[in-house]
Amino acid sequence: MLSENIYSILREIPYGRVMTYGQIAKRLGNKNLARVVGNILHKNQDPEENPCYKVVNAQGFLSPSYAFGGIEEQKRRLQAEGIKVVNNRVDIMAYGHENCNE
Repeated sequence: MLSENIYSILREIPYGRVMTYGQIAKRLGNKNLARVVGNILHKNQDPEENPCYKVVNAQGFLSPSYAFGGIEEQKRRLQAEGIKVVNNRVDIMAYGHENCNE
């Protein structure tokens, strides 16, 4: 099931790191699935087990529609892991999961 594959990738993202929707899509074998990844993450039933807050867009921006408390909650969770968020954006070069280059 596609959603389980996505959630499995989420659980592999190390502490203090992020991935983009496109990186996850690429890991799934189709870089054009980025929007599908976003839609599935928005419906995540277990955000504690499946840390969707660790996913940002291709430019590093947080999700304005983060499903579990809005953009401020996503920002809080990222900062709790030591990820610097400036103007609702994460520096992907500094905090990107190194094994998942676009």
